[in-house]
Amino acid sequence: MDELRLRPVEEKDLEYFATFAVERDEVGLTWQGFRDAQAPARRFQEDGYLGTETSRLIVESGGETAGFVCWFVGSFDAKTKFWEIGIGLRPQYRGRGIGWRAQAMLTDYLFQHTPVQRIQAATQPENVAEQKSLLKAGFQFEGVIRACEFRAGDYRDAYLYSRLRSDPSVAIDQ
Repeated sequence: MDELRLRPVEEKDLEYFATFAVERDEVGLTWQGFRDAQAPARRFQEDGYLGTETSRLIVESGGETAGFVCWFVGSFDAKTKFWEIGIGLRPQYRGRGIGWRAQAMLTDYLFQHTPVQRIQAATQPENVAEQKSLLKAGFQFEGVIRACEFRAGDYRDAYLYSRLRSDPSVAIDQ
């Protein structure tokens, strides 16, 4: 198993993010059309992708960029905040156990460094690999969010998962 680590975004990663904005194969199931390929450079200049409301870290496997993890703030009642996390892996790194480990590492990191009680993640019903990854990363299935995403010309459902601060952490060396 290759060594896995999360690290801050560096300037050398901007080309990867620009590719992610315009290459459907890099994105996979969540492709929602072409995006501004210059936006990553502007965001990097703004805060290095480490903002108070939304952030990204690079996922490295064996010293190579395998993808990224991200998180953004959410709230159900305007006072109790939670994080929603996401992941994007390059096609050649999918199916190797990197996704669940990176998401478990990110969740532990966020619980260690921020005061949130809840971290959640959503995925598409057809993304069975991500559903398995979230369960393996210690998340619990909560239910279906109906017609919450417009993608490929239609409104689509999503599945919601969460992990609470009181839930046990998982060992990533499995």
